[in-house]
Amino acid sequence: MRFKRVFVMVLDSLGVGEALDANNYEDQGSNTLGHIKEHYDLFIPNLKKLGFLNTINMDENKEVDAYYTIARPTNTGKDTLAGHYELMGIKNSVPFKSFLEKGFPRELIDAMEQITNRRIIGNKNMDGLDIINELGERQLNYGSLIIFTSAGSNLQVAAHEDVIPLPKLYQYCEKIRKITMQEDYRVGRVIARPFTGKPGKFRFTQERKDYTIKPPHKTVLNYLQEQDYSVISIGKINDLFAGEGITKVIKASTNMDAINKISDIMEKNFTGVCIANLEEFDQYGHKRDVEGYAKAIEELDVEIPMMLNKLNDDDLLIITADHGNDPTFPGNDHTRENVPVILFSRDFKDPKRLEIRNSMGDIAALIAENFDLPAPEIGESFLEQLK
Repeated sequence: MRFKRVFVMVLDSLGVGEALDANNYEDQGSNTLGHIKEHYDLFIPNLKKLGFLNTINMDENKEVDAYYTIARPTNTGKDTLAGHYELMGIKNSVPFKSFLEKGFPRELIDAMEQITNRRIIGNKNMDGLDIINELGERQLNYGSLIIFTSAGSNLQVAAHEDVIPLPKLYQYCEKIRKITMQEDYRVGRVIARPFTGKPGKFRFTQERKDYTIKPPHKTVLNYLQEQDYSVISIGKINDLFAGEGITKVIKASTNMDAINKISDIMEKNFTGVCIANLEEFDQYGHKRDVEGYAKAIEELDVEIPMMLNKLNDDDLLIITADHGNDPTFPGNDHTRENVPVILFSRDFKDPKRLEIRNSMGDIAALIAENFDLPAPEIGESFLEQLK
C-alpha cells in the first residue's frame, strides 16, 4: 500500500472540453472550464499551481505541484449517476431516461397520483427554486406534489414540510422510485426536495434525499468495505451508490460545507478512501450562471492551501469531475465532456503532465491497485506513473 488515505473530490460538472463522442449528444464545442475562463477573469493561483488550467488544452507545464491529465468518459449518458459509476469502476451501457422536452408522460403522472393519493402539479423542466416559488403557494393550499426535472435523468418531488411531513415525502419518493424502475420511466434518480418558508420566500431545506438504482456490479467502494477499509461519503455520494460500499455517511449541502467536512476528515486517523461531491458547481451550470460558477471555483481555490497542508506524506488527493455543464452552452442540460484529473501528494518527486486517460474508470483502477483490491469492471491503473 503506497497511500494510506485517498481523498477524491468530485467537482460536479466541471468538465474541460468536448469528449470524443460529443457529437452524439449534440455537445460539440462544449468546454465548461474553458468557456468560464474566456468569459470571466478567473483568479485561481492555487489550482493553477496544480495544473488545473492546463487540463483545458493539455499543454505542458513543468512548474506544477501535482500530476495532471484528463479522462475521457466511456459510459453511455452524461448524467451524474453514469459519471460517478464510471469513476468508481462500473460500466453502464444503457442510458437513463430523461424527460426534458415534454415532461413526464401522462401514464406516469396518473400512476404517481394513484400511489400517493395526491394531485401532481408542475411536470416541467425547470430550476428548483424557480418552480417552488411559482407553484409553492398552490402546493400549500391544495396539498399537491410538485413534480419536475432540472436537466439530466431525474424526477424531483417537492413539497412544503408544513403540508407533507418529511417521513411522508420520503415514503412517496420510495413508491415513485419503484414504479420508475420500469424501463419506459427508468430515471437515474428520484429526488425528495422538501422546502419551507412563505410565498415569495420559499427555500429548500437540507433534508434532500436521492433515491438511485443499486449499482449493477460491485464498485471499488464495495471492495474497500469488504477488506475493512474506511469508505467515507461526503455530500450525495452515499445516495448515488444507494449506500453500497459506504462505511460512514456525512451530509453536506453546499460546496463550502463539503470542503469543511473534507478538512475535518483530513484530521482523522483512518485507512481507506474519502470521496466527496461538490454539487453547487452543477447548479450554476444548469442556471447558465457564468459568474456564479466562476466565483464558486475561486472560493474553492482559496481553500486549497488549507487542505493540502492537512495531508500527510502518505496521502493522495484526487480532484476530478463527473461530466460537464457548460454555462455558455444552449439549453440547461449537462454537456458531454472530458474531466480533469489532478493528483497531489507530498511524496511526489516529479509532478507533471500525464498521458490522457481513456476512461474515468482509471481512477477506480488506481485506487484498487493501491489497496491491493480486485480490479474494477472498467479502468486501467496508472499508479506506477506517480513517482
